[in-house]
Amino acid sequence: MLIDWFTVGAQAINFLVLVWLLKRFLYKPVLRAVDAREKRIADELAAAARQKTEVELSRDGLQAKQRAFDDERAALLAKATLEAKAAGERLLGDARQAADSLTAQRNAALQGETVKLSHELARLAAAESLDIARAALKALANADLEEQIIAVLAQRLRHMDPKTKDSVGASLKLPNSGPIAASSFALSDRGKATLQTALNETFSADIPLRFEASSQGIAGIELDFAGQRLSWTIADYLHGLEGKGGMLLNATPGGSPA
Repeated sequence: MLIDWFTVGAQAINFLVLVWLLKRFLYKPVLRAVDAREKRIADELAAAARQKTEVELSRDGLQAKQRAFDDERAALLAKATLEAKAAGERLLGDARQAADSLTAQRNAALQGETVKLSHELARLAAAESLDIARAALKALANADLEEQIIAVLAQRLRHMDPKTKDSVGASLKLPNSGPIAASSFALSDRGKATLQTALNETFSADIPLRFEASSQGIAGIELDFAGQRLSWTIADYLHGLEGKGGMLLNATPGGSPA
């Protein structure tokens, strides 16, 4: 069998041309298309990874914000609870203070009314006692109560203790310090003379005594020496009687302190 080398050469050349043409016009475009597709897939995968990362970061941020919001809400709720509790306690304290103040005012008003009533009762009792004593003295001794009061006060003036006498004497030396005799009843000329004589004899001087009628005292007469007083009043005896009554009440079983 004879080999046609021309034909073999021509076929080899055709094969090489075919390979070159395939490589030139088919293989390279296919490779380029494959590379482009791989690059596109890689880009898409990278973009998906970026999106996934962004989503995870966004999710973490949202979770952090949610936790921060929950913490802030809990803190605000706790703060509001404490403020409400403090406000309630403050309002309750104010209400108690107001109630205590009203109670104290009411008690003070009641005490004031009690004191006023006590004073009024004492004044009425003194006036009644004065009338009874006056009637008794007139009936038993044929003497007026006023004269007996003046006599007792004159006696006290003459027997004044030295310390009080020195203090009153110093007061009488002050300017505009003339003594005043204030009485709850009208003094007779005889009674005025008795007190004036006792005053002059006590201090061995001619001391003018001014006489005034007073409605402030319970009952009796009072000598005022520039703020220092020497007196005889029914009130003194009533106060003593009241103190003794209080002591007896405290000493009695079941009695309340005065």
